[in-house]
Amino acid sequence: MSEIKVPDLGESISEGTIYKWLVKEGDTVGQGDVLAELETDKVNLEISAEEDGVISSILRQAGENVAVGEAIGIIGSGASVGASQPQAAAAAVEGAASGSAQAEPAASVSAAAPAAAPEGPVAAGDSSAALASPGARKLARERGIDLGEVSARDPIGRIGQADVKEHGAAAPAAAAPTAPAPQGKPELAKPAAGKAQLPEDGKSVERKRMSRRRLTIASRLVEAQQTAAMLTTFNEVDMTAILDIRKRRKDDFKEKHEVGLGFMSFFTKAVIGALKAYPMLNAEIDGEDLVLKKFYDIGIAVAAKEGLVVPVVRDADRLSFPQIERQIGELASKARSNTLSLSELQGGTFTITNGGVFGSLLSTPILNTPQVGILGMHKIQLRPIALDEERMANRPMMYIALSYDHRIVDGSEAVSFLVKIKELLEDPESLLLEG
Repeated sequence: MSEIKVPDLGESISEGTIYKWLVKEGDTVGQGDVLAELETDKVNLEISAEEDGVISSILRQAGENVAVGEAIGIIGSGASVGASQPQAAAAAVEGAASGSAQAEPAASVSAAAPAAAPEGPVAAGDSSAALASPGARKLARERGIDLGEVSARDPIGRIGQADVKEHGAAAPAAAAPTAPAPQGKPELAKPAAGKAQLPEDGKSVERKRMSRRRLTIASRLVEAQQTAAMLTTFNEVDMTAILDIRKRRKDDFKEKHEVGLGFMSFFTKAVIGALKAYPMLNAEIDGEDLVLKKFYDIGIAVAAKEGLVVPVVRDADRLSFPQIERQIGELASKARSNTLSLSELQGGTFTITNGGVFGSLLSTPILNTPQVGILGMHKIQLRPIALDEERMANRPMMYIALSYDHRIVDGSEAVSFLVKIKELLEDPESLLLEG
């Protein structure tokens, strides 16, 4: 027998939420089989079996918060689990057929028990409760269901959570008495997550519990707004030169490097060049200290199903264009399939986010704290541009935005940083010289 425990989740993460169980009580599992999926603040992790056996008990259910090292289930040996259930069933049948000497104590216990299921341990004479799984007993207590009234689908009579849920759904809504309503305006009961609510005006709504990741995103965004002196400055970039290079080189680039030539490699290189010229944007505040970073780990914001994540391209200044494109593509694919590791999300010195892929023309990105700068890319749009006093031309233009922490970055420095990015992007050959 062994416990199914929450594994070490990595630096700064002490708890998670059980996202879903992939097995149920009574299932036979082998060493290495995935048993459950755990949702953390950053990624979802799989919990695997450490030995062969049978799932004898599931202690914590989907949606519950659990701490690192906590036992959430038990794996028993196949022989012991298989033998214990028939023995328990036989004992229950034998007890039901026994004489009055055993029936009377059982009856007295039943008579003394309240209408709802007891909060403490089940009585020894309650054979139905004895055959119920821990999860079923817990669910019955929560819903006030008498396990003696629940029908089991299991051949040996063991009651599972599904049996309790099915019984609860079939039971009349008025089974449990309610206290009389107080005088005055009645208070609407808070509906359960996922249940439709009918307000007084008759319009229906749906209440859903926020995922742990969405709660973390919300908390971090509010924290960034409250702790940083955040400002945003804007500029625009003529994308003619970059579009021309991509048009002329994309086929050869793809054939040689087996990866497409996108915009992100150009912007990553331009950001690195600007960070080298204005290192305050590559710093962070630690208490009363200013930490200037001499490396360039660039976070690339990716929209995933569970919410925005920011995987990090490590030492991006040492990577070539195809290496940057390949890493960004791999990280984005992992983000969308929810297979990123914690190490791929931790750290980062500066972030780039691209709202243009969704059609955004202009926005003010929020800092990815503790970083002090984030660059926002936007949609490329043809606009009439004055080339000189006499000539106009339609050019593919992109607005770019830099949000920065004014506590350590001055306005002049932020504006100059954005101008440097504009210059590098409008003269892509200079990106090679910037290294």
